[in-house]
Amino acid sequence: MKNSRRSFVKNLGGSVMALSLGSTVSASEVSESVTLKSGAFVASKDRVRIGLIGSGIIAHYDTDTALIVEGVELVAVCDLYTGRLDRAKEKWGSQIYTTRDYRELLAKKDIDAVLICTPDHWHQKIAIDAMNAGKHVYCEKPMIQKITDGQAIIDTQKKTGKVFQVGSQRASSVAILEAKKYFEQGVIGELTYVQAFCDRSDAKGAWQYSIPTDASPQTIDFDKFLGSAPKVPFDATRFFRWRNYKDYGTGSAGDLIVHLLTGLHTITGSQGPNKISALGEINYWKDGRDAYDLINSLMTYPKTQTLPEYQVYTRINLADGEGKGEFGMKLIGTDGAIDIGWNDFKISTLKRSVAPGYGGYDSFDSFSAKQKEDFKKWYKEKYGDAKSSVEKGKVIEFNAPPNYDDRLDHMITFFNGVRTGSAILEDATFGLRAAGPSIACNISAAQNKPVMWDAQKMKVL
Repeated sequence: MKNSRRSFVKNLGGSVMALSLGSTVSASEVSESVTLKSGAFVASKDRVRIGLIGSGIIAHYDTDTALIVEGVELVAVCDLYTGRLDRAKEKWGSQIYTTRDYRELLAKKDIDAVLICTPDHWHQKIAIDAMNAGKHVYCEKPMIQKITDGQAIIDTQKKTGKVFQVGSQRASSVAILEAKKYFEQGVIGELTYVQAFCDRSDAKGAWQYSIPTDASPQTIDFDKFLGSAPKVPFDATRFFRWRNYKDYGTGSAGDLIVHLLTGLHTITGSQGPNKISALGEINYWKDGRDAYDLINSLMTYPKTQTLPEYQVYTRINLADGEGKGEFGMKLIGTDGAIDIGWNDFKISTLKRSVAPGYGGYDSFDSFSAKQKEDFKKWYKEKYGDAKSSVEKGKVIEFNAPPNYDDRLDHMITFFNGVRTGSAILEDATFGLRAAGPSIACNISAAQNKPVMWDAQKMKVL
């Protein structure tokens, strides 16, 4: 079986199958609901022993998913809160080695790879230390807190040869990868504009996470949590709701725009924008946070050998009054649009007549009687009997199976890389090209001016 991110059980027929497999069949010829069942490829059952660094919310999702992959075993857990270490043993077994010092975990010879699920301001140092210690790294997004931190991770990965994957599962989503196939076939024509958003309405969606009643300097190593951040007195809110503070996180932009750009870059092959303008506010969650709960950005992506220049609009709203809590991205081209949810999408297309028509809301009615006759004669000679129209194609729909989990596919991608050296799409370079522009939105909003971005050198100009 050929190594790949996934293999699909394709139970389709006719033109839908042809289109899925890369045929030039027009989308307007297809009128079916498409459902592909993904069977992610596990390269080997050889045991991979992992350590978890940072055992908060996302860590449990990542670890539980990693343990579904055949041959993966959790060996050790590191966290700065004693209660989380106790929980690790309760949940994953009393044999789990626990520590408050990630360096002790990295020193263990029986660990092959680590999951880094710490606050953003620790990502770079722990990732570099882990690779230098001979560990493969799965690092939660965004890859870095500061744009200038990114190149060192790239350099360390190249030097050590260790697998490094960023944990934005959009890069492995079956919907994103299927949308990519359609996009590359040109079914929506030339890309002109992308709108992408993530809206949330509830308190937990805005990071007002639960704080345990025993939180204290005795149960939490707060000084170690602060790390390179400014020194402040013990504050349990900062520890458990760190995403709300610029000292430790990257706010809505780094946490959520990065998901949007990961999906976009996976589909289009784009390396990033060259201009970023953003507006940010704290509109609703006035709970002491200094990270925006609303941020909008407009990015310009330059023309390349394979893509025209196009614009990208992103919106992150943590206080959405509609109460929908939606996530989505729409790629709009000259001949159609791909409207993507989380693991689903719809494609709509249109075909314009070459004849533009005349009359109605048109300058034709302002012509003199003689000019109208002359124009009709000219029009007939140029377009004949062609009718002026915009013909809409039949909608293509894609829905992942009900129990599909893109996080599992992303984990399988990582562990296949660890076991066989197979390609990692969302490596450190990809990660910086998604995180850099996302974090630059914070810079633009704070400075109230556009930021120019060099997508090749991955730095602010």
